Amino acid sequence: MIGLISPSAKIDPSILYSATRLLEAKGYRVKQGEHALSQHYYFAGTDSQRAHDFQLMLDDPSIKMIICNRGGYGMVKIIDRLDFSCFLDNPKWIAGYSDITVLHCHLAMLYKTKSIHSIMPYDFPADGNSCLAIDKLLEVAGGKKPTYNLPTHDLNLEGSANGMLVGGNISILTSLLGSQSELDTEGSILFLEEVGEPLYRLDRMMQTLKRSGKLSSLAGLIVGGMTKMNEEQEDYGLSAEEVIMDMISDVNYPVCFGFPAGHFPENHPLIIGGEVSLSVNKNSVKIIFK
Repeated sequence: MIGLISPSAKIDPSILYSATRLLEAKGYRVKQGEHALSQHYYFAGTDSQRAHDFQLMLDDPSIKMIICNRGGYGMVKIIDRLDFSCFLDNPKWIAGYSDITVLHCHLAMLYKTKSIHSIMPYDFPADGNSCLAIDKLLEVAGGKKPTYNLPTHDLNLEGSANGMLVGGNISILTSLLGSQSELDTEGSILFLEEVGEPLYRLDRMMQTLKRSGKLSSLAGLIVGGMTKMNEEQEDYGLSAEEVIMDMISDVNYPVCFGFPAGHFPENHPLIIGGEVSLSVNKNSVKIIFK
């Protein structure tokens, strides 16, 4: 059974109903959180309500996978209320991205537990049909370890690396610095994505990650979507990808730009906390989960 919960921003009921129908049509039983459609100003219910729903899904042995309905903001307000004891005794997949980066980091750092960075119901196709990102998410949840063969990118840095995949949304990663959920990136392969930020803010966040040592001891770097960046802002002189490259121009680890994950429809799943190999050369890029 799949559990659908709203730990962050509120969601339109029609979107959730459509997502439920789609998953049921694929043969899954679906259980919605009690407050999945609640509204408390910006949020999908109060902090207590959202934490309550999440805790019930964590503790329910019939729930084999939890998918967060959407991001926005709110996960950090409830993460420290959650008790992961039952979850650790009987692990299950938890999927989402964007604001759910809080959860991915928390699970990987504190409990060495894997989770899935993936599409959420908020982004499911409006026509009610499935898409490649949904199909790949369900394949990963079913035990398939993904392999990705990608085209090259002008900014890529060649090399090969192995390590645990960590990361997610850049603004969330920087907001976690100094907390118990802060990433330890040493020897890891870091994934980054972002949406809707002016480039000077992206630059500032990347400077923060660099100055805090998060970029210096990586095994490798995977850069995903930089979506709707710097809209209606004056020319910054660099693209989002070039801002990132400016932070790592002197590193000796492989870097892959243009991975298809982030704030766009074909948001391909990544196993956060999973072991992955990254190979970047002048002709191709290959990412293999082990």
